[in-house]
Amino acid sequence: METLALLARLEAKPGKEQQVADFLKSALPFAEVEAGTMRWYAWQIGPSTFGIFDTFADETGRDAHLNGEIAKALMAHADELLAVPPVIEKVELLAVK
Repeated sequence: METLALLARLEAKPGKEQQVADFLKSALPFAEVEAGTMRWYAWQIGPSTFGIFDTFADETGRDAHLNGEIAKALMAHADELLAVPPVIEKVELLAVK
């Protein structure tokens, strides 16, 4: 059962919006092979605001994701693509359907 999550908010630099969207779409295969990641969503709200929301059964899965390939790739490209550093918040899920 999912009890934990991560909420990452990304603000694209002007002119880099499509590159951020493409990066997020390209990250799906990495999320699919993470055993501890139960659900993974990449999203966009507004023209330059993007993010990731993913869920986990335990802290081990969440920590593995935070140290995984998606996080490494995001941080490697953050200066190039993002207007500000990503905001990554640990979330406790209170109810899930």
